[in-house]
Amino acid sequence: MKTKLELQQEIIAALRTVSDPEINVNIYELGLIYRIDINDSNDVEIDMTMTAPNCPMAEDLLVWARDAVKNIEEVKSVNINLVFDPPWTPSMMSEEAKLELNMF
Repeated sequence: MKTKLELQQEIIAALRTVSDPEINVNIYELGLIYRIDINDSNDVEIDMTMTAPNCPMAEDLLVWARDAVKNIEEVKSVNINLVFDPPWTPSMMSEEAKLELNMF
């Protein structure tokens, strides 16, 4: 059985497979994942945001993220909360995402 840290790393790896199709950068490096919580039963709760409240891909991104995490064998269930507080800003992106988008 994996530790919570190992499972969290696997969840992050799964989230990195989900890219925003408009800019082709994964949602984790974009800074759209605010919180990942794993309880003792391996139920996963994630707080996720969008780059803009009216993002046309919001519903798809939520489904893709949930499906990516749900496919991890040890994960029992996945709940993703769409949140807008704090509002997303480009400063939340990783250095890797900024490099991909030539934002330096």
